Amino acid sequence: MSATTPDQRLIEDQQQEFQNATITVNKKAVKRLKAVMDSEGKGDHILRMSVEGGGCSGMTYNMDFENSKAEFDKKFESNGLTIVCDLKSWLYLKNIEVDYSDDLLNGGFKIKNPNAERTCGCGTSFSA
Repeated sequence: MSATTPDQRLIEDQQQEFQNATITVNKKAVKRLKAVMDSEGKGDHILRMSVEGGGCSGMTYNMDFENSKAEFDKKFESNGLTIVCDLKSWLYLKNIEVDYSDDLLNGGFKIKNPNAERTCGCGTSFSA
């Protein structure tokens, strides 16, 4: 049996992290998302999170409601909410935490992204 090289261990560690990482949506954000889903008549839908180019830092977050997941989507459950994302977006969304604030000045959804190298002042875009 051959010894595992440092490069092989690194690849194995990265694969394990990729498999075990998750998306967390806290209870306050889930409550708000479900209220929006219900108001749009989409109470039985799932949350799709994705990333696309744009914004002042290069990439923006997207949240949509869909009635099913695509074949190769990653799927998560967080506080009773089903979340999916495509594999390309997953590279940027793994281990994010979604919060919601109803503050008058800085209210809305807030995303804490450990993969972001830089975020814009308004918090809607990032670079990785």
